[in-house]
Amino acid sequence: MTMSKEGRAPFSHPSLPSDASTWYKIWGDLRSSSIGRPLVVLHGGPGMGHNYLANLKSLSTEYKIPVVLYDQLGCGKSTHFREKRLDTDFWVPELFIAELDNLLDHLGIASDFDLLGQSWGGMLGAMFAIRGHKGLKRLIISNSPCSMKLWVESCNEWRKQLPEDVEKALQKHEKDKTYDDPEYKWAVEEFYKRHVCRIYPFPQDLLDTMANVEEDDTVYYTMNGPSEFTVVGSLKTWSLVDEVHKIKVPCLVLNGEWDEGRDRQVTSMFRAQHS
Repeated sequence: MTMSKEGRAPFSHPSLPSDASTWYKIWGDLRSSSIGRPLVVLHGGPGMGHNYLANLKSLSTEYKIPVVLYDQLGCGKSTHFREKRLDTDFWVPELFIAELDNLLDHLGIASDFDLLGQSWGGMLGAMFAIRGHKGLKRLIISNSPCSMKLWVESCNEWRKQLPEDVEKALQKHEKDKTYDDPEYKWAVEEFYKRHVCRIYPFPQDLLDTMANVEEDDTVYYTMNGPSEFTVVGSLKTWSLVDEVHKIKVPCLVLNGEWDEGRDRQVTSMFRAQHS
């Protein structure tokens, strides 16, 4: 049986209206010298929560790699700030970088760890690595863009292959900004069934993640927008194209055949590192 432990890391920051805490869960033993370097996992969204990445806990039993999953500020079991919805000065990447720094210090692993970031988590991991944290030894960037412009391009390329009724519904409600309409949500799910998770019905861990956003979309809507391809939030102009070459640790960049981030957009992360 895999040993696991849950906890909370107290978190204070000049921008926070009150003290907060970051919920985390550890599989394996961070203190044992006989096992691998801890892997800290950064979930997507922003604001999705850790749930859909829980299968990574198997790394702790199969490869003796301690795994740390956590809910970033504003989602899941961590402190929420619903009153900050649409506050683009509050929900900025620097807040989540500070939160990650705090968590590493709290867990006592800041001097030696690896990161795996998925989607937004990969964007966060890349920004963290660019800052040259000496404890970071390796970075995995999974399904993440080098810029949001490239991400939207990729999603729009996939949209051209959607059934006509699905695309018409998306266009109608994007024009009217009726993002809460059931028809729009149906059309978004049709896209997700093709390019987010091709297992349908969706696995429970993914449904739990989606429920996080349904329950509180503060972070997701403010930073991203109403859907994966309707990016109108504060990340709309985000780009690391001119900075990603500053990543100095070994970095694995990956995506899947049908992922939202297509090969050309995702491999731009790799090309930018070696330009």
